[in-house]
Amino acid sequence: MKINSDFRILGFNSPYQDADTVVFGAPFDGTSSFRPGSRFGPPAIRNDSYGIETYSPYQYRDMAEIKGHDLGDLDLPFGDTNQALKEIGDCARRIIEDRKKFIMLGGEHLVTLPAVEAALEAFPDLCIIHLDAHTDLRDDYLGVRLSHATVMRRVWEMVGDNRIWQYGIRSGERYEFQWARQHTCLTPFVLDGIEKAIDEIGNRPVYLTIDLDVLDPSVFPGTGTPEHGGVTFRELLDFLIKLTPLDIKAADLVELAPHYDHSGVSTAAACKLLRELALIL
Repeated sequence: MKINSDFRILGFNSPYQDADTVVFGAPFDGTSSFRPGSRFGPPAIRNDSYGIETYSPYQYRDMAEIKGHDLGDLDLPFGDTNQALKEIGDCARRIIEDRKKFIMLGGEHLVTLPAVEAALEAFPDLCIIHLDAHTDLRDDYLGVRLSHATVMRRVWEMVGDNRIWQYGIRSGERYEFQWARQHTCLTPFVLDGIEKAIDEIGNRPVYLTIDLDVLDPSVFPGTGTPEHGGVTFRELLDFLIKLTPLDIKAADLVELAPHYDHSGVSTAAACKLLRELALIL
């Protein structure tokens, strides 16, 4: 497992051995079906994080209060999906075995699959909270079973029915929505109803996966597959803060493709969400 890191994400300054939470990048977009470029997301977040303060006025807390370590970005073989996924899983597994939480920065959404698999090995009753514009429940995409369009279907094959809560979904094939009604807890279009999910999940461990295209393109244009009708930044932030009672073991932020937003606003949004997510964990 090779790591590339020239400097650390703002606030993740503790040595690895002292850290409670570890952030690392998984810069892979080898199955992107529309606009590639999310592999450039992690270094963009690392660079632009220096434009935000460590203090969160939303949570009245500061990154200086937590022990976080930036492990850097994995040096992944872009042309080999299986090997890339293996290396991501190995990294996630190592962090969990060291009794630390992690936040993974994508990369396309397929990078979530090996991270969930590693978390599931350690926490067999793991629950998944999934925020996205897309269902990601196809059984295959153009005959390929490992794709960013199939990632939650592959996750379901590991965890089974009623262990995946999906929010903000507004795009997918008809059969995906029909399938979700039988197998996942799907809330289309909005981020409502998390209180009920929190009650149902209880004290079970949670993996939180956030495809940043859950945000409306007017807020977050820097992504590979923008979908109108999304949520606002404040709606997403309020949702995340409500998750504080849950035992979130790991999380990811995926699908930032920074070069589609030359203003840098999308990267700034990802940086701010990373800060809030680190404080929530």
